[in-house]
Amino acid sequence: MEFPDLGEHCSERTCKQLDFLPLKCDACGEVFCKDHIDINRHRWSSAYKKDVQVPVCPLCNAPIPVRRGERADVIVGAHMDKGCRPDSARQKEKVFTNKCFRPGCKKKEMMKLVCDQCQQNFCLQHRHPLDHECQGPSRRVSKAGCAAQMRLLESRQKTSNGQLPPNRCRTKS
Repeated sequence: MEFPDLGEHCSERTCKQLDFLPLKCDACGEVFCKDHIDINRHRWSSAYKKDVQVPVCPLCNAPIPVRRGERADVIVGAHMDKGCRPDSARQKEKVFTNKCFRPGCKKKEMMKLVCDQCQQNFCLQHRHPLDHECQGPSRRVSKAGCAAQMRLLESRQKTSNGQLPPNRCRTKS
């Protein structure tokens, strides 16, 4: 051998191969060849301490928290013994729960869309005060907002009786 001091022997009892690029196990601190560096391959007795996977209960599909040093199978077994509810018994959470308050609308949204004026919840289509004919406290409206409201009212009134509505906007001064 030309370089007897180069490299180290694998710590695995059955291997003892001289490796010029040895790998040190961060769990046990011993040196191994590329074939035995895997914790499961060199049969380290406390390998479960380095395994940082989150176990999932096979009955309810819920993740089970396990602290370092605890055995996952023992914790999952205790979870199953205590009060694990299988998937079929567990109710699925509804996502679309926020019902639109506009009469005749049956849409539901994921998030609440509350009107600033009447403080009621509406769907995306009816979220603006003009879209749900808001009866909330009247606020001072800008001139542009008043003009938009008047055009909307005029178009509605013209189709029904042909007369123009009175101007009810209180504009900002």
